[in-house]
Amino acid sequence: MSLASRLCRQCMRSTFRSHPTTSLPRQSLHSSTSRSVYTASRSFKAEPTIGKAASPTPTESTTPSSSPTPALADQPFNLQEEDPTHVDWATSFHGLSVQPFSKEAADVLLAPIVEHDIEIKPDGIIYLPEIKYRRILNRAFGPGGWGLAPRSETIVTEKLVTREYALLAHGRLVSIARGEQAYFNKDGVSTASEGCKSNAMMRCCKDLGVASELWDPRFIRKWKSTHAREAFVEHQGTKKRTKIWLRKGDPVSYPYVEKK
Repeated sequence: MSLASRLCRQCMRSTFRSHPTTSLPRQSLHSSTSRSVYTASRSFKAEPTIGKAASPTPTESTTPSSSPTPALADQPFNLQEEDPTHVDWATSFHGLSVQPFSKEAADVLLAPIVEHDIEIKPDGIIYLPEIKYRRILNRAFGPGGWGLAPRSETIVTEKLVTREYALLAHGRLVSIARGEQAYFNKDGVSTASEGCKSNAMMRCCKDLGVASELWDPRFIRKWKSTHAREAFVEHQGTKKRTKIWLRKGDPVSYPYVEKK
């Protein structure tokens, strides 16, 4: 044993002799330690869990799920017993492709589109206003000889109104399409519902060949080169500059101003 170790042990002995109260009996120390360990273990096991709300696990969602936007509760009417036709247009396909329409009606439906009636959106998409479709249907079938029957209830999302319609003509189902229309605030839902109906009508008219040129890529390129132009404009509010399409001869309208 080294000299330093001997000196250390002598110091410890002298300390215990001068302060006998600092030493504890071997039995007391053991029992105190045992009680401490037992108490800690007992308090850990006896922690009550009944009546406490279980905290969510990391995989559980703590945010409430958003409920779907309710529809307008306008489901199509059920077939009335006194209806002489006995056709439920909400589910029936009565008269579909039974026979072609008369030559007079077909000539009106398949007539070449009047290029002056075509409009163009700022993004370059060409279209025919919905009133033009109604005039064509009126000339082909006569006012009251055609109509739109809802096939579903109106679905309203946060930004869109959509509903399925059937186009009927002379008591026959012609085509089915789902219309849609965007809106920006809840006060515009009713207007968007009407726009949704018109959008479905225009889509149904594709099956009758009405304005089929609008889906012909060659016709689209030719019409745009002849009747439309691109303009470099600036948004008056955001000062953002971009290019838009418009018909030749039409001025740039608000909120844009043309830049040379």
